[in-house]
Formats: sequence, C-alpha cells, structure tokens
Amino acid sequence: MNLLQETTDMLTACGKTWDDVLWIGDAESTTSIEDFKILADRTYDNGYGSQEVNPDLKVVGKDWWLERFEYDGAECWVYKAYPAKPSKQEDYAFWKQQRIIGHF
Repeated sequence: MNLLQETTDMLTACGKTWDDVLWIGDAESTTSIEDFKILADRTYDNGYGSQEVNPDLKVVGKDWWLERFEYDGAECWVYKAYPAKPSKQEDYAFWKQQRIIGHF
C-alpha cells in the first residue's frame, strides 16, 4: 500500500481534498503538507503483522481528522469528526437517573 495514495483516497472518500487539510503531525510535532506528501509516497505493508506507519499520525482539518487504526498489525486511516451537539437538553434528574451511571 502506498501511504500517499491511501491518504488521498481516504480524503476523497470523506469528501475532502488536500486543500481542506490544516496540518499533519503527531503528539510531538507537525510537518508541512508538502513534506508529508514526499515522505508518504512510499509503499508499506498494511496487512497483518507489525504496524509500520506512526500510530499517532493525524491529518487534521477544521472540524475533522484522520487517525491511524490498527488491529493485529493491519492498519488504515479512520475518519473522525466532532459530534453535532443535540438540540434537546435534559435536566439534572434525567441525567442522574438514566445517562451517567446505570445506562449500560
């Protein structure tokens, strides 16, 4: 799998383009989009086995991001977006009784 192509394909599948990307990085630092494209234009094994792409890598937009997902060494991008705030608000008693503890 080519990481650059995988990233481009994921952006397209989510209705995004490279123009929507604000930054790319991990918990420690960022890199430019141009440098990421150069570095990511590499083939890696995304199948089962050891994870090859930085698991903390994020591609971040205004209200969304891509993050790495791994299961038993198989890896890919996952799209995340901020949840929409529900318009309905309940009072303390409702939340105390049904939503915080005992809802499961």
